[in-house]
Amino acid sequence: MGPNCLVIAGEKSGEEHCLSFFDSLQSSYPEMSFWGVGGDDLQSRGMDLLYHLKDFSSMGFSEVILKIPFYFKALKTIEDEVKKRQCKVAILIDFQDFNLKLSKKLKSLGVKVLYYVAPQAWAWKEWRAKTIQETTDTLFTILPFEKKWFQDRGVKNVVSLKHPLWLSYKDKILEEKTRVEPRNDKNWTKRQKTILLLPGSRNSEVSSLLPVFARAIECLSNRWEVDLRIVTSENVSDAYYKPFAHLFSRVYESKSLGDALLEADLAVAASGTVTLATALFSVPTVVCYKLSLLNNFIFYNFLNYDGPISLANIVHGDFVFPELFNEEFSDFNVAQALNNWLEDYEKFSTLKNRLRGTEALLRGEMEDVAPCLEGLLRESYVNNG
Repeated sequence: MGPNCLVIAGEKSGEEHCLSFFDSLQSSYPEMSFWGVGGDDLQSRGMDLLYHLKDFSSMGFSEVILKIPFYFKALKTIEDEVKKRQCKVAILIDFQDFNLKLSKKLKSLGVKVLYYVAPQAWAWKEWRAKTIQETTDTLFTILPFEKKWFQDRGVKNVVSLKHPLWLSYKDKILEEKTRVEPRNDKNWTKRQKTILLLPGSRNSEVSSLLPVFARAIECLSNRWEVDLRIVTSENVSDAYYKPFAHLFSRVYESKSLGDALLEADLAVAASGTVTLATALFSVPTVVCYKLSLLNNFIFYNFLNYDGPISLANIVHGDFVFPELFNEEFSDFNVAQALNNWLEDYEKFSTLKNRLRGTEALLRGEMEDVAPCLEGLLRESYVNNG
């Protein structure tokens, strides 16, 4: 068998992280073949999919519980395929519940594990640092404080990266930074404002969030002139978007997120990686999330973490974006949070200027991880050839 690498990108955000280095890695190491779990974008680049992320991803504790039999079967299938392909190296991307279990199996098979995007063990399940220490050859972190946190808990090979979102959207973010906002937009309360909806990349997210988002904007439309737009996901059924299609002046595919953010004044988003994107593009955003009753019970009774939930707020170490979580998530509260910016240009402008410092907070030892990964991949086959 020729050199091959297992890649696990079990969620859309994981695939996007992978895309930030995949083309460069393929170009510099063309004899390496990639296989595993991913989406349409990775498949179109030649990755051999054992599973599509649409079938693989889940949200919250209750969905994970329901899919446990599927995940155990997938673990066995991947383990058998590792043996069949004589695979010697794996890149596991985020997706911590599954990937940490897989990393133990891979370690026992002598596979070098490169873990890209560290599990958020600092927020909950701190013991996961021990699993990382025991099973991972190199850990790649993307938040500024994570390297020291994991090193303090015994993880030896830790490489800190500038967040891959920066690399993915660098040119467009720099384009946004060249814009000069007027010190006092006298037409702000009168002119049309573009509001962008980012309701997530899973059916369950969009089905619970988008109807509330839409009602909130309808409330605002009674007072403000709004140009409403949306970014859709190819992983979400059109049936969840169709009832609201008449509200949108423009619909963007997920690959056009950068263009959508360049044209947006404000955004309403599901909590996730996309909130860091809105911060990097200096778009004030209302962050929302809604858990099922079971997930909500587990969150409030078994987790000790009480800090910010959205990635933008975690990076800033402050609640730069309002977070409407569970019982606080309502059309009234979403509309009120947006209205705070719509009626006060000074608040909007002050936050926008603060967000322009987001990129400076994303410190890291390297910006382009592809050469590092190439070296580790080559090494795994030279040393185990």
